[in-house]
Amino acid sequence: MRIILCSINSKFIHSSLGVWYLAASIRRNSPNADIEVVEATINETQETIIKRMNARNGDLIGFSTYIWNKNIVLEISRKIKEEKDVTVFLGGPEVSYNSKQVLEKNQFVDFVICGEGEIPIAKIAAGEDIGELRGISYRKNGVVLEAEPYISFDDPPSPYTTEYFERLNGRIAYIETSRGCPFSCAFCLSGRCGGVRFFDIEKSKENIVLLANSGTQTVKFIDRTFNANKKRANEIFKFIIKNYGGSIPKGVRFHFEIEAELVDDEIVQTVSEAPVGLFQFEIGIQTFNKKSLESINRRADLDKLQSTVEKLLKLQNIHIHTDLIVGLPYEDLKSFKSSFSLAYKMKPHMLQIGFLKALHGTRIQEEKEVYKYDFSYTPPYEINSNQWISKGEIEKLHLIEDVFEKLYNSQRFGYTLEYLDSKFDDSFDMYYDFASYIEKTGVENSLDDFTRKLFDYFGSCQGVDKTVLRDVLAVDRLATNRMGALPEFLKIKSPKLKSVLNELEKNEATKRPCAIKRAATELLSENKIVYVDYTEPNPITGRYEMRFLDV
Repeated sequence: MRIILCSINSKFIHSSLGVWYLAASIRRNSPNADIEVVEATINETQETIIKRMNARNGDLIGFSTYIWNKNIVLEISRKIKEEKDVTVFLGGPEVSYNSKQVLEKNQFVDFVICGEGEIPIAKIAAGEDIGELRGISYRKNGVVLEAEPYISFDDPPSPYTTEYFERLNGRIAYIETSRGCPFSCAFCLSGRCGGVRFFDIEKSKENIVLLANSGTQTVKFIDRTFNANKKRANEIFKFIIKNYGGSIPKGVRFHFEIEAELVDDEIVQTVSEAPVGLFQFEIGIQTFNKKSLESINRRADLDKLQSTVEKLLKLQNIHIHTDLIVGLPYEDLKSFKSSFSLAYKMKPHMLQIGFLKALHGTRIQEEKEVYKYDFSYTPPYEINSNQWISKGEIEKLHLIEDVFEKLYNSQRFGYTLEYLDSKFDDSFDMYYDFASYIEKTGVENSLDDFTRKLFDYFGSCQGVDKTVLRDVLAVDRLATNRMGALPEFLKIKSPKLKSVLNELEKNEATKRPCAIKRAATELLSENKIVYVDYTEPNPITGRYEMRFLDV
């Protein structure tokens, strides 16, 4: 039997662990198994992926299924089944909790692996009858027999084979040092996968070093709550810091999802010693509405959460990514605005505005009638409305999300936002009003056009000095574009500029480094010259250091 395992990723930069886990488990149990892994992306045509799959002449073909690829996976599976006599199976979170529905609607799918698939697929590859296995949903005499998701309490086999590293080829590398989650949030599946199971820590350290030396720039931990065990998390943080620049090459960064309330002083002290940019922390705030948090079974020590985020930001060496979710129970637009304002005031490096999804198997999905939820019927099953927030208000928040990504999360407009924040009392309304302007006027797909829209809109707002706005926009553009070019509308004729730059070249302390580009402009509102040498950007913000001179 020839087995083909396929993962269709959302972007080329992403890699997959799931199919490699399955392949490793099959090979551990059947060393001579004939198996191949195929990785593709949703940006490829279906015909291209099908051609690649058919060329491999598989007898058993499986797909990892997620919200971003479910529709493509089903279409490709159907077409492959029409063309060839093969057995098709699906696995992954998007089919583990609705396998009966999947099998009833899609006759071309022969069976579904529910939950963790390493052991079930290894037994199938070894020739065992699927009817005798746990974690497999299938049809018997036309009737679907639905299985509970499989959970294993043993460490999975290592997916990190020579073939895996050859395919990784510098993309984001993923690592898992535990499974499960200590919490049971209503919108998430992780808490339904059993309690937290920690993998062997010494083996995890070996894998950290392997991945760090793979050519990747980012190693992303997919543990749902990495610091569920504070002592263990601290040991791994210390290991990475200690070996950075040695067995862990410089320039590699590590991304973790952490629970802010579980961060103690010992962890803060440890990570304070990390080189700038080594760590990225993703922290789910979700909302500052306590009743909303209680309704989704999340902890609600908001003072501790806020204090922890502020402590970590104060260190100035870790990229902090925070999340808010639109559409939680008991949170109307006014409440969300309040949550946004509180999160925004902390000034994380990234503040993601997400929209509640009704994932199969979550309590939110099961209780959608209770809260009068209207979710989209197709992936990613995002909220359209509920009894607290209307469809129009959701659309309004989508407008803000798009502009907020470009204006705040891009890190391109730091000086500009610092100035605008001082002129507007309500940050939420500031973003919404600009988003409404963009919706009415449109914007080309270029940074120059977006910058022009910023200048035109905010330059006409009461209390905003257009000369200052020009200056801060010019500084931001120079700080984030190593080409050193300003759009035409930000350029000015400055008789002083050439003279000042010449003086800088005469001084050894300020002379332009060899082979390094320098850019500069005059700030009319302050009688200053600002210049930048494009050496290395800040590893956290991606911005270059600006130098200001009085003239």
